[in-house]
Amino acid sequence: QVQLVESGGGLVQAGGSLRLSCAASGRIFSRSAMGWFRQAPGKEREFVAAISSMGVSTNYADSVKGRFTISRDNAKNTLYLQMNSLKPEDTAVYYCAARSRGPTVVVRLNEYDSWGQGTQVTVSS
Repeated sequence: QVQLVESGGGLVQAGGSLRLSCAASGRIFSRSAMGWFRQAPGKEREFVAAISSMGVSTNYADSVKGRFTISRDNAKNTLYLQMNSLKPEDTAVYYCAARSRGPTVVVRLNEYDSWGQGTQVTVSS
């Protein structure tokens, strides 16, 4: 498995930006597809974005398409989520996840086998 630690969350006004980072340990990071998920209070955890192991393919939830960008630096074992034009409805705990079973992009939560502890993002109106 991969150990994951998120950072970069915080409080931001609507229309602002944040960049989340996810530091990974373990040799299999570069062979793992990665994803970002989020969970708002009282709601289920939902898919946000995913990227293939080499960063060639990405996928986004419709709600964030055009505003968020997922990227990775395999030399640094780090995953990123650039979030622009933030809205109050983006408020949630954001989790990064690793799919060590394969390099391809998937959106289903149960396809990921390693999770970080989460970082809080709060967008004020």
